[in-house]
Parts: sequence; C-alpha cells; structure tokens
Amino acid sequence: MEFFHIKRDIPFMSYGKLTTAISLLTFVVAVFFLVFKGLNFGVEFTGGTVVELRYEQPADFQQIRHQVDGLKYGESQVQSLGTARDVMVRLPNIKGKSSAQISEEVFNVLKTARPDVKVMKVEFIGPSVGEELVTHGLTALTIVCLGIIAYLAIRFEWRFAVSAVIANMHDVVIILGCFAFFQWEFSLAVLAGVLAVLGYSVNESVVVFDRIRENFHKPNMRGKTVPEVIDNAITATMSRTIITHASTEAMVLSMLLFGGAALHGFSMALTIGIVFGIYSSVLVASPLLLMFGVSRENMAKPVVIKEEAVV
Repeated sequence: MEFFHIKRDIPFMSYGKLTTAISLLTFVVAVFFLVFKGLNFGVEFTGGTVVELRYEQPADFQQIRHQVDGLKYGESQVQSLGTARDVMVRLPNIKGKSSAQISEEVFNVLKTARPDVKVMKVEFIGPSVGEELVTHGLTALTIVCLGIIAYLAIRFEWRFAVSAVIANMHDVVIILGCFAFFQWEFSLAVLAGVLAVLGYSVNESVVVFDRIRENFHKPNMRGKTVPEVIDNAITATMSRTIITHASTEAMVLSMLLFGGAALHGFSMALTIGIVFGIYSSVLVASPLLLMFGVSRENMAKPVVIKEEAVV
C-alpha cells in the first residue's frame, strides 16, 4: 500500500553531516542531564511501601492523589488495580517511619473522606530489591543490544550492525535524558517502554537497510553513487514509514492522554522513542553507513567463473 508516492528521490544524504551533528549535540545534552540531574527512580528501584486499597463504591482517584500528596511523603503514585474500586498507592521510604506506620497514616487520611475504604494488603520493597532491578534492567539492555548486533551482522554486514546499534542507543539515551531533565518517574513500565523502542527502532532500520541492499543489486542503480542509492532506498520506504509510524503514534498518544497514571510513563517513553526512532533510522543510521565506508563491493558477492570441463 502506497498512499504517498514520491516521484523524485529526496537528497537525505546531502544533509548527513548536519543531521549527524544535531544528533551528536542532542546526545551530549541528554548525557549531561543524566549525569548531573540523574533519573528519578520509582519505588520499584529505590524501595518503598505499596498499599492496596478497596472501596465499596468507585473511587475518586483525583481526590485520593490530592489527599496522599497532602501527607508530603514525596513522589507518590496512585493507580487502579483493574477495577474502579481497587486502588494501589506507592510511596517512597520515609526515614524514621516503618511501612506499617506509613500505611496506617494513608488509611486514616483517606478514611476521613471515604469511610468505605479498606486496606487489603501492605508490602515493603527494600533497597536491595531496587538494586537488583537496576542490575537486571541494565543486563536486559545489554543483551538486547548484543542480539541486535549479531542479527544485523549475520543478515547484512558489520557496518550495518554498528550503524543500527549506535542509532538505537541514541534513541535510548535521548529518552533517558528527557526523563532526567523533566524528572519524570522512571519505573519498570518506563523500562519496558525503552526496551520496546529498541525493537521498534531496529525494525525501521532493517526495512531501510534491506532496501539499500536491494538497490545495490539492481541493474538500474549500477551508475548511481552510494549516497544516491541510499537516498533512493529511504525515499522508496517513506510511504510505509509515514503510514506505520502515524498509526502507531496515534495509538501511543491515546494511551498517553487517556491511559491514566498507570500507563503515563510507558506511553511517554514510547512517544519520544517513536519520534526519535524515525529520525535515527533515516538521518543517523544511514549517514553512519557512509562514514563507515559502505560500498557496492561490500554488498555484491564476487562472481565465480566455473571452468568448463575439457572433453
């Protein structure tokens, strides 16, 4: 399906140095905020208290958040547990107060407005659990990156693999930099969104790379330069890119706007990742191919001339 037919190739590679410089600048800025401001880790990573509540009638989540914030315990999270009557409240560790004391104070405050509230379960998440989750999260990112490198190196060539991984890590660092700058809570849901962006972004890179490889083998492309071959490949996939990413972004934005607090971090990570994923696949990965010296000889297998048997 091709809704947007572009007759002339767009000279993307003529702007390769500019887009690479912009990407490098945004990358450095993101790293700066990560180093000097750091991520605002959620309760899952830092430890804290999780209180599960149940109301006899549907709960007013806005009122609950206002009451919990009034306790001034710091960054808190209130979300639904599947129904309008079941509520989960997450609170950070408070010095000098046990998990039982925190849950009791939360219950007493909420009961003043709604006597029908009941405490179903109270859980304490220790700091050691948070450290373990951070370690597992970094391990997951490392395994994903190594898997991407191995897959692309086998399917294409090492230049494609390195270009795609650099572009993907660019997307990840930009997402983390945004969360560090705005001090949005970094939870397990956000980590899941980051891993999803990795897979989403590499899929777009594979589509573009596959078309580049096909172009190197087409007879009508033999007189074209490498930048012209890449420009043709990107232009040929533009219709697919617009349709795919526009529909995906519409779904993610609906989660961001109407999904509530439970999906906010996940959908925000995906929203940022999809936008930069398109940018990096076209304007970061492809210029890197030129920098690494990709050529027709890298793609075309040498023709082996068989010797005829002499009778």
